[in-house]
Amino acid sequence: MAHVVVLGAGLGGAIMAYELKDQLRPEDKVTVVTKDPKYHFVPSNPWIAVGWRDREDITVDLAPTMAKKGIGFIPVAAEKLVPEENRIALVDGTSVSYDYLVIATGPELAFDEVPGLGPQGHTQSICHIDHAEAAKSVFEKLVANPGPVVIGAAQGASCFGPAYEFLFILETALRRAKVRDRVPMTFVTPEPYIGHLGLDGVGDTKGLLESQMREKHIKWMTNTRIKRVEEGHMFVEEVGEDGQPKAEKDLPFAFSMMLPAFRGIKPVSGIEGLSNPRGFTIVDKHQRNPKFPNVFAVGVCVAIPPMGPTPVPCGVPKTGFMIESMVTATSHNIGALVRGKAPESIGTWNAVCLADFGDGGIAFVAQPQIPPRNVNWSSSGKWVHLAKAGFEKYFLRKLRKGTSEPFYESLALKVLGIDKLKETTKG
Repeated sequence: MAHVVVLGAGLGGAIMAYELKDQLRPEDKVTVVTKDPKYHFVPSNPWIAVGWRDREDITVDLAPTMAKKGIGFIPVAAEKLVPEENRIALVDGTSVSYDYLVIATGPELAFDEVPGLGPQGHTQSICHIDHAEAAKSVFEKLVANPGPVVIGAAQGASCFGPAYEFLFILETALRRAKVRDRVPMTFVTPEPYIGHLGLDGVGDTKGLLESQMREKHIKWMTNTRIKRVEEGHMFVEEVGEDGQPKAEKDLPFAFSMMLPAFRGIKPVSGIEGLSNPRGFTIVDKHQRNPKFPNVFAVGVCVAIPPMGPTPVPCGVPKTGFMIESMVTATSHNIGALVRGKAPESIGTWNAVCLADFGDGGIAFVAQPQIPPRNVNWSSSGKWVHLAKAGFEKYFLRKLRKGTSEPFYESLALKVLGIDKLKETTKG
């Protein structure tokens, strides 16, 4: 019998556990270790922040769904991974041993890298449901007392899509509240151009996003780093193509939501051969760590080098569809290993994304996610908003049922008429 432990139960961890159950032998055991006993559908957080969803709408209690699949569930946070001993020390003083480990922790949010950034400082966040609920209270104050808005991402960020989503969702919410005319909006990003997304653009994301911003009277600043944030003021620095500072500006705001840079969580960071300097887990093409071959990783916690140098540092996003590709490859590879075979599956790392703008949106397909690509497509329209809302319901229904059917972006694939993007390759 083999014991496979999944550390983390977000998007990657939850579906990882389900897919492992299908790939392992009947006598093998799967256990999920997570600090949060409930799953929150992170893509819906922008809607939470403007009052379009409530917590219970996007929450799944994982213990009963895991039990239905015969998956062990330990809702206790990890203290430290000890890979030399095949053991995870937990914060309650106990330990969990494993034969194989899948790290699916997601990131630590590096708000502290910019003074005054984040919910403990002076800006809002949509990275966690708690943050989104706190942002809702500030949004309500904005509607009651309109003023300038600054939305965007900090230097080193790698997840730009939600920043654009929230920008336009907020703009739609302000129009519906009939106060948009009293709210100047500015988008601040380290990207070298609008629509770069950490991917050097996909299709015409540059043109589509710039057009949306012009149409909705939103100003933007690219190649920009945040120096510090004080109450009601963001101090930023524009950078030239040579990487040298050009000008500093003081951006006043009544409401600001800025996405931070990510890093690996502390329990799996600082382990030689396992993590890189930012704490992300190093994996090979089979999602397997080279130094500790019984350790795999999927999702945002995986180390991926940036696309290339940019005047202000930008990371590479790990999109939902890309994560599911990693999950499928990993489940097949561990299934092979417990049967004495070599791992062969390689995730395709394609991207299929629906970015909701409140009453419209942009969809894009990148195959593979990192260029050069075989498919490089983007489109916009109200259908994107409708598709994302439908997908939210579809995804949560599948998660509550405990299904192992590959479901991330499944509805999107049906809408877009695209198939076979998630299949793993051999080699």
